[in-house]
Amino acid sequence: MIADSDQWFRISNPDEVNSPALLVYPERIGENIERMIASVQHKSLLWPHVKTHKMPEIVRMMMNRGITRFKCATIAEAEVAARSGPDEILLAYQTVGPNIRRYFELQKKYPGVSVSCLVDNEEVAAKLSEMSAVSGIPAKVWIDINNGMNRTGISPGQNAVQLFRTLLNLPGIDAQGLHVYDGHLHESDFTIRKQMCDEAYGTVEPMIAELRSESYKLRIIAGGTPTFTIHAAREGVEVSPGTATLWDYGYSSSFADLQFLHAAVLLARVVSKPAEGLVCIDLGTKAVAAEMPHPRIKIMGMENYEFVTHNEEHMVIRPGKEEKLNIGDILYCIPVHICPTVDRYNKVYVAEKGMVTGEWEVEGRKRKITI
Repeated sequence: MIADSDQWFRISNPDEVNSPALLVYPERIGENIERMIASVQHKSLLWPHVKTHKMPEIVRMMMNRGITRFKCATIAEAEVAARSGPDEILLAYQTVGPNIRRYFELQKKYPGVSVSCLVDNEEVAAKLSEMSAVSGIPAKVWIDINNGMNRTGISPGQNAVQLFRTLLNLPGIDAQGLHVYDGHLHESDFTIRKQMCDEAYGTVEPMIAELRSESYKLRIIAGGTPTFTIHAAREGVEVSPGTATLWDYGYSSSFADLQFLHAAVLLARVVSKPAEGLVCIDLGTKAVAAEMPHPRIKIMGMENYEFVTHNEEHMVIRPGKEEKLNIGDILYCIPVHICPTVDRYNKVYVAEKGMVTGEWEVEGRKRKITI
């Protein structure tokens, strides 16, 4: 357990940091990894999501603590993870178009890593089967289940059961199990969130029981950060938290039951004071996730302020009259949504013991690395 303080985020050498910038704090990341491990029955059941950080250094931090399975959203993220030699990687996305070929190329390049992907229909499964015959490499697949999010997947029930049986009979297809992502569950009250999570998972349980009664081997990966501790209590269910690695203000202000540490901070500077009571900082929409309404950041050490405008390179705020900000002043900010914020940066600054000590490349933000 590391000691926390009100000023943990400050660095002594800010002149070495070009703003806007994202700082990451390895000691706090390590603590979050330990807390994830402590939340599950065994670390082999953890599939941390690489989409949150996209950095090989963090993959290696997790592997050094015994985590050997990772979930990814893109081929590039999967390659970032594969380079470190984990046991398994799940590409949690249905492959279509050129990504079918790239999926097999990824397996060919990293034969020591078991790489799987998602399907939710017979057409894609058939294309994977055809490419398997051409490449000589089997396709490991999970059925993507839609248990309420309505983004991807097949609804639980007999159609999904039949899809699983179809996979078992397709040449070159190695059916793994079910992927059950309930990313629509964001109720702050844990009791209500658990009830909603259990109800959503309950729609999948009959088909799990049916398939297992037929002696099919069936693995289950369920949940994201808001629900992973709930699913972790289910015997044998594997889980995939993501945001918990770096944490953000959106989750810390919503989920009191999840005790993770902020481990990524935006550094911004005051660049203008265009009118009475207005302050402009260099934290535009190109520097912080902007897909949600304001507030998009939490300014550390400042309680009284409101957001006025947000453009590509500028964010204008109206601080309280007690706040005395000057041109060039530094603000430290926690993003409300960390995953797409990380994606804004080619590199992050590494902060250790109160100072910046280096940089890490956000390698997984690329759409293509080598494959």
